[in-house]
This record gives sequence, C-alpha cells and structure tokens, in this order.
Amino acid sequence: MRRVAVALVHYPVLDRQSEVVTTAITNLDLHDIARSAHTYGVSDYFVPHPVAAQRELAERVRSHWVTGSGARRIPDRAPALGLLRVVESLSNAVDALGGRTAVEIWTTSAGEERAVLEHDAARQRLVGDGPAVLIVLGTGWGLSPEVHAAADERLAPIRSPRRDSYNHLSVRAAAAILFDRLLGAPSAR
Repeated sequence: MRRVAVALVHYPVLDRQSEVVTTAITNLDLHDIARSAHTYGVSDYFVPHPVAAQRELAERVRSHWVTGSGARRIPDRAPALGLLRVVESLSNAVDALGGRTAVEIWTTSAGEERAVLEHDAARQRLVGDGPAVLIVLGTGWGLSPEVHAAADERLAPIRSPRRDSYNHLSVRAAAAILFDRLLGAPSAR
C-alpha cells in the first residue's frame, strides 16, 4: 500500500463568488479529519495556512491533545491529533513528503470541470508500490483553479443520490467518505 497523506487547504480557496480567499481554521476540522485519517491509516494530516496566528491556533490545539491535559484526559485523541502537521503552504506539505518528484497530488472537488479519477480506480492505484499520494481537500467553496492545475489527478466528486442533486457536505464528512472509499476494508464498502 502506498503512503497516503491528506492536506486541508485554507488558501488559495474560493468563496461563493469564485474569488480566491483565505479561510479560517476550525477546531472541528482539526479534530474530525485527524480522527478519520487515523482510523483509515493516513500517514499525515497537513493543515497549510499562510497566517501565522492561524497556525499558532492549530499548534495549540495539537499540543493540548498530544502532550497537554487533553492527552491525559482522553488519551485516544493523542494518536489522531499526532498526525496533524501545521505548515505555511501546500508546497511545505509536499516538501515534507519528499518533494514534488516523490509525491502525487490528488485534488478533490464537488464539481466536474475535467476528467476525473473514479474512486474504485483510485483505490486500485493505491495498492502496491509507488510514490506517496497527497489528497488535497479544500475549505470555503473549494480549491482554487491553480491548485487543481498543479495536481496529478482530480478525484471524482462525492455525488449526491438525491434527485435534486443537493450536495453540500462539510469537508469533514467528505473526508471521511473519501477515506472509506479509498482505504476502507472491502467488506465495509
């Protein structure tokens, strides 16, 4: 099985008007994605953010649950939050995994602007040897076009079964579904 890491990008992402913005880090995203990532064997959970105060906040949350009083009160959180790597940019996350030639970047999207890698095919590509895969999730209204353009693959969106196509999952829910589809036990699918 190839090494799989995840990054939750806060910049550059889009707002409702498709303008490039920076979003704030949320405590729930740190906890829930870390717990899902740990459950499915993801090696690292990167949270890139260009604003130092936001990185400091995320580091305080990590420290509380990994070495602080939170770790003593609820020890099950320590391994999950221990996956958290707070970095300044997505390129820092790529560098931490060995650099661009050692990493395939797979982006996610709720839209379908170009050809995508379906989940079953992606799951098969993760079996065996190969470079690490960094799955890149976006906050706000999704990743900017420049992030998608730099990716090696674009994963198929999680499609709604609803007739009206309503599809507004939190990034936490989408991450958990994606991890299960790509890394979950075959009998669980």
